[in-house]
Amino acid sequence: MSERTQINFTIVPDEESDEPRTYANFCSISHTPFDFTLTFCEVLPPTEKAVRAAAAERVLKAPVRARIVVPMGFVPNLINALQEHLRACTESGGSPGWNKPSVH
Repeated sequence: MSERTQINFTIVPDEESDEPRTYANFCSISHTPFDFTLTFCEVLPPTEKAVRAAAAERVLKAPVRARIVVPMGFVPNLINALQEHLRACTESGGSPGWNKPSVH
């Protein structure tokens, strides 16, 4: 029989990666019984044409910058990490113009 050895490690991002940063200021969330899909979009000030179309259709389309699918078990850790970072950020003064987040 083979012996099992436990190895503890920490996962960190590979900062030497050439992957560019992607900016998003809107996130749409959907789910299945198995996973959550986070669709990140960049909402820019609309053109006059887009405003007219949005007035008629009641929809303003935003370009998708990334779509991330995460397993259901990952979501509680993500929520906890976001809450902790938001708390640390707001305690350190946050960003100018930030208001206390509200829950919708």
